[in-house]
Amino acid sequence: MAARRLLLLHSRRYAAASAAEDTVVASLRLLLSSPPSIAPPLPLDLNSINPIPDPTTSPPPSSPPPAAHLLSAADRLRGVFLRKPPGRAVLHRALSSTGLNASAALAPEVLSDVVNGGELGGAATVAFFDWAVSNSKRPPSVHTCNIVIRALGRKKFFNFLDDALKIMRESSIFPDLTTLEIIIDSLVAARHVSRAVEVLSTDQFGFEIGKACHKKDALTILIRCLCRRSHVGLASSLLLASREESLGLDNNAYNEVVGGWARSGKVDKVEDFWAKMKEDRLVPDEVSHCHLIEALGRAGKAEEALKVFENMVQEGFGPSTMAYNAVIFNFASIGDLDRCMQYYKDMVDKNCPPNIDTYFKMIRAFLRERRVADALQLFDDMLARGNLPNTGMITSFIEPLCTFGPPHAALIIYKKSRRAGCIISLKAYKLLLERLANFGKSGTVLKLWEEMQECGYPPDKEVYEFIVNGLSNVGKVDAAVSVVEESLRNGFCLGRVVYSKLNNKLLEMDKVETAYNLFKKVKEARTHSNFRNYCRANGEPQGVGSNHISEKTDFGSWLWLKAMPGGPLKDQAEASLCAHEFTLCRPVTLRSNSQKCVLQTVSLGMGIYLKKKKIGDINLEGLALPPDALMVRSSHWNSFGSAPHGEGINVRED
Repeated sequence: MAARRLLLLHSRRYAAASAAEDTVVASLRLLLSSPPSIAPPLPLDLNSINPIPDPTTSPPPSSPPPAAHLLSAADRLRGVFLRKPPGRAVLHRALSSTGLNASAALAPEVLSDVVNGGELGGAATVAFFDWAVSNSKRPPSVHTCNIVIRALGRKKFFNFLDDALKIMRESSIFPDLTTLEIIIDSLVAARHVSRAVEVLSTDQFGFEIGKACHKKDALTILIRCLCRRSHVGLASSLLLASREESLGLDNNAYNEVVGGWARSGKVDKVEDFWAKMKEDRLVPDEVSHCHLIEALGRAGKAEEALKVFENMVQEGFGPSTMAYNAVIFNFASIGDLDRCMQYYKDMVDKNCPPNIDTYFKMIRAFLRERRVADALQLFDDMLARGNLPNTGMITSFIEPLCTFGPPHAALIIYKKSRRAGCIISLKAYKLLLERLANFGKSGTVLKLWEEMQECGYPPDKEVYEFIVNGLSNVGKVDAAVSVVEESLRNGFCLGRVVYSKLNNKLLEMDKVETAYNLFKKVKEARTHSNFRNYCRANGEPQGVGSNHISEKTDFGSWLWLKAMPGGPLKDQAEASLCAHEFTLCRPVTLRSNSQKCVLQTVSLGMGIYLKKKKIGDINLEGLALPPDALMVRSSHWNSFGSAPHGEGINVRED
């Protein structure tokens, strides 16, 4: 695949170069063949721009920087904050120079990737939101702004919520009840329950509860969030206290509390609030009956729950999908799968379409009892009705199938899900690779590995181990050795069990030389892996990319690293690093008298020493250097014999 991409890239470059060459040759031929007095017309280039712009047309958009072809839109926008631009105007110019306008940055996919991915702080998130809203031609919708509010709440940046809401109101974007629910749910999820309750009384975030926002709706939202996060007792107390205020509560608030107690199986609490609902002259609706059925089922009273389900029709509530789900889930919880199928078929016959929850609970129940054929039939019905499972559901289906029996059923679910357009998780790929490797399906393993890379999942140590194990099981040791060498080049050192298995296979086939060469490579890679693990365990940076280090010597608290031939140091410089932490990534220039060395992604500690007089460009991987954190120990500098005693290195940021 890599070779195919490289060939395609070379063909494109050759086509572009040949087109430019043909244009130049045609111009020269016309110049030589035409009389000197007549100016020959130059061949037209379709990609050229008119030098005299039309004032009525808008100027062409600026071309994106070269990084636009290497990074995603979210990475380009997040990368601006790594440079920490000083001031609002400088930050806005830096964000505008990424080649993305504010309207494109406010697209839900891009905005979600920017604020949710990476490690943007609260101030950076608000600053990015300010740039996007203030520079957008059209103000974004409330739904788009709620993405930023949800990200701030999920990361517990509650002190920056007021700033984000202020930006929305200044742009005439007024928060709605969904925004209020996001804020309250984030506070309750972060265990700030008292602060969430005080939102209704103090009006902290400016929702004007009681004026623009009705207090009854706000109280219902608070009760819903509390019951969702298992604070049913507090929600019950708030509901009982609100009965004295005559807010005119409807069935929604009562149903939230009844549903919270039903999930705990507290039938007495459900019946208590059922009676209070009738005292307030509210008639229990279909949702209330479904919660009662769920509570009886969780309490082990499935037959009583079935009677409530049958009485719903007599009370004027026709059978619905929610009611059937409650009955089916009750029978699934006690393991009565035949009754589950009975009510599922009755559900389909009475034109109550099953939803994704129906299929998910039933398939999980059948897989738990190892009735794979029925589970696959339900999975086919689910896809036929257009109910596509999400990534987590597919993983939960594949996981039990990879614990017993052959992997045929798991492969069926994987192939049908992928054909339907569902997204497969990395965990599901690993489960399939491990199971297929144990059964010796090497061809399927390699095909699945290729499909995993097509989906954008890079291989890691576990994936390489599964592939090597599968190839070793069927005796394809040459292919296994190639996979091991690729894993070592990518910085992954395989485990001892998998390597020992491959080594024994090589020795059994009298491939001693191959086994010895692989042993030397694995030994060196394991040394580097142990070095990385030691640095992580002691809170020290990993230093230069250890795949390119051939010699390491410890001088007290300093580490001497010598580059491999052809590595990133190009055999032109050697460095000694102190093991301390710094994680900024900026191009930095180191100067020692007239010597100059440019470090491009460097993460050094408190010092660096250059040994040779001639210093070329150094590219140290995975490191960063703060502009004011370099300090040389003269004794160690002198011990390497490269510079006079006491000479230091000045750091200048490019």
